[in-house]
Amino acid sequence: MDKLEEHIRQNREDLDRYSPPAGIWRRIRKELKKEKFMMRQWLSIAAMIVVILGTAIVLFRPVYRWSDPNSRKNNYEGITQTYPQLKETETYYNSLVNSLYKEATPLLTKNPEIKKELNNDLSQLDSICTDLKKDLKDNVSNQDVVEALIQNYRIKIRILEDMLTILKANENNPEKKKSYEL
Repeated sequence: MDKLEEHIRQNREDLDRYSPPAGIWRRIRKELKKEKFMMRQWLSIAAMIVVILGTAIVLFRPVYRWSDPNSRKNNYEGITQTYPQLKETETYYNSLVNSLYKEATPLLTKNPEIKKELNNDLSQLDSICTDLKKDLKDNVSNQDVVEALIQNYRIKIRILEDMLTILKANENNPEKKKSYEL
C-alpha cells in the first residue's frame, strides 16, 4: 500500500467527521462547464485565426506567381541599373548574337530546315536565359548565376558561329552540297 492510502485508513474517523456543504457538487459542475466553455472559446478563436491566415496565404501567393511579366522585366531592369556591368555585358553579347544572326540570315533562307532548327535551339537558350534572370533577381549577389548567364550567351554565339562556318563551307563547295541531296 502506498502512504496516502494508509494515512486515509488510519485517520478515517477524523476525515469523515466533516461533510461537504449541500450545493458543492452543483458549483463544481458549474465551474467545470465554465472551463469547458472557455476552452471551446479559445479553440474557436485559434481555428478562426488559422482559417484567416490560410486564406490569406492562398489568396495572396498567386498574385506573385501570376504577376504581370512586364513588372518582372522591370525588376530585372532595376537589377541591371544597380549593376551596370551586367547591363553592359548583356548588351555586348546580345549585339554579338544579333550580328551573327544577321550574317547567317541570307544563308538560312536557302536552308529552311536549318533555320527552323537554329531558331528552336536559340529559343530554348532564351528560355534558359529568362530562368537565369529570375534566379538573378532572387540572388543578385550570386556570382554563379551571372556566370551561367554569360555561359548561356557564349553557347548562343558558338552555335551561330558553327552554323555560319558550315553554311559558308556548303555555299563555297557546291559539290558537297549536291552529294547530300537525294
